Amino acid sequence: MPPSDALLAALDAHLREMDAGQSGGTADLLRALRQAVDDGQIEQAADTLRRAIVPSLDYTTALTLSRLQREFGGRLAQSGEVVRIAVLSSFTASQLVRLVELFLFAAGVRCEIYQAEYGVFRQEVLDEGSELYRFRPRFLFLATSWRDLGHLPELSADAEAVNGLLDRELGSWAHLWHRAHARLQCQVIQNNFDAPAWRVLGNHEPRHPASRGRFMSRMNGRLVESAPPYVTIHDIDHLSALAGRWQWSDERFYHHAKLPCAPEFLVDYAHSVSSLIASQLGLGKKCLVLDLDNTLWGGVIGDDGLGGIRLGQGDGEGEAYQSFQRYVLDLGRRGVILAVCSKNEEATAREVFEKHTEMILRLPDIACFVANWQDKATNVRTIATRLNIGLNSMVFVDDNPMERSIVRRLVPEVAVPEMPEDPTGFVRALERHRYFQTVALNQEDLQRTEMYRANVERESAEASASNLDDFLRSLAMTARVAPIGAANLERATQLINRSNQFNLTTRRYSTGEIMQRVDDPNWLTLTVSLADRFGDNGLISVVMARGADGVLSIDTWIMSCRVLKRGVELFVLNRLARAASERGWSLLRGAYIPTAKNIIVRDHYEGLGFALVGPADNGGTLWELRLDTGWQETAVHIGEA
Repeated sequence: MPPSDALLAALDAHLREMDAGQSGGTADLLRALRQAVDDGQIEQAADTLRRAIVPSLDYTTALTLSRLQREFGGRLAQSGEVVRIAVLSSFTASQLVRLVELFLFAAGVRCEIYQAEYGVFRQEVLDEGSELYRFRPRFLFLATSWRDLGHLPELSADAEAVNGLLDRELGSWAHLWHRAHARLQCQVIQNNFDAPAWRVLGNHEPRHPASRGRFMSRMNGRLVESAPPYVTIHDIDHLSALAGRWQWSDERFYHHAKLPCAPEFLVDYAHSVSSLIASQLGLGKKCLVLDLDNTLWGGVIGDDGLGGIRLGQGDGEGEAYQSFQRYVLDLGRRGVILAVCSKNEEATAREVFEKHTEMILRLPDIACFVANWQDKATNVRTIATRLNIGLNSMVFVDDNPMERSIVRRLVPEVAVPEMPEDPTGFVRALERHRYFQTVALNQEDLQRTEMYRANVERESAEASASNLDDFLRSLAMTARVAPIGAANLERATQLINRSNQFNLTTRRYSTGEIMQRVDDPNWLTLTVSLADRFGDNGLISVVMARGADGVLSIDTWIMSCRVLKRGVELFVLNRLARAASERGWSLLRGAYIPTAKNIIVRDHYEGLGFALVGPADNGGTLWELRLDTGWQETAVHIGEA
């Protein structure tokens, strides 16, 4: 049952007022939420609450919603993995932890958080009998600040002495990372160092080799450069700069309460940390869906014509739209899929991209272009279908509050940020949500729009082919097969944590956990990259399997849905069987664990010739294929590069 009109109206009012820096609408939302609970609509109330948790919350409202979230959490019938997170801090972190839990709830993450006493983070990591190791977290957050630097130089120190102190400081942190990872195989998240607001050397601070500001800046650079894949550096220094350093580091709150920053900034702090965790769990957004009129340019193209819309240099409003387009283009270039959803004649809308000299975005930058007179909720669903992505991976941006409200009501899975009337605020309005948070960037990310556009061409070619066999032969496919290693670790981790549909078990692993399997001789890891005459699809499949007692048990089998029905499954099976036979494993065993999204692989093992042998965990099924009784590889239209 969808949320009631009363809940959705209260949600809209709350989001508008939060965006405007007000909180009056929250009281109406709270009343509507409690009424829904009294009426037995606990799931609808929880869904509405999740969408009400936005980074523009003020501190008081955030704590109010946190209390409600904990109340709802105890009454919801929840399922799925509980993510264990340990927070080790050098300051009072109780409020921060509550807000991290709140934002993870909004992201759909069930979590259990262990919080150590403040100031003992080193002892917790170094003591093998500490509660940290009994808790065994998947994520370890080292919530540190500049006050935890142990090797700050004296102003009289020369450059050589400063370099030695930098080496010692980095070594002390790297030692903690290694100790925690060696025992836990967890992903470590650590703050960099937020520089204090004061500068005893004034403008000379960045130049003097032993100044505190320069030392911290260099240390932050060394952290990022030296962090292994299982360590993510959280850029708290950027948060401090965004807030304003004097406001962020209000000394009253540190000296009287040992808070890491002024309370109002704990909301953004927590949202930033939780966005990193959500990203590493594969919950970041993939696609930005854009309106056109008064979103990418000023005016209505159907009424004002090509020369009448406001866009480009010489006009403040036109420059603001152009600046927003430049930001969107940069998102597209780093891997965000861009789509258009507009109420317009398609030819008229496309003409702006083709002919307007001030346009930054062009048609090749758009993976899916939908312009017609249908309602936008329907068109958003169409875009998801064409791109073969989930609705919950999409962000819809529209200047019109009515259109935003309609999409929120009819496509609740889609994220819909509030947008200001002034286009100069568009970039900030989108950026503050951290929808597209990323912890790594790989070649596939940089080529994603091109890959999705090429897929549209493949579908067109398939439609015109006389039969599937001829179509597959015409693709001239070649595959590159390799184990998981340094060159593809980030992409493999990304695929494991983001894939939902073609994912036999939907097990999620951190970079550290994957590295542990790579280094274990009993584990087999395999990646497949695919190219054809239309272009390179990049790394599209990952398998991890463990061998023991003659059996190769497939733990993880994932494939991008962009390459379905091309024989990749058979190609991967051939390679798995070959590798198993070479190592003396004569039996392949795999499980299918059902989720709400992986129904398309329910019959995967049966289709490959595996025999059903019984039930598996969580309502799944267990399958086996014997390789020593005459099994032979299946011919496919895929060559090896």
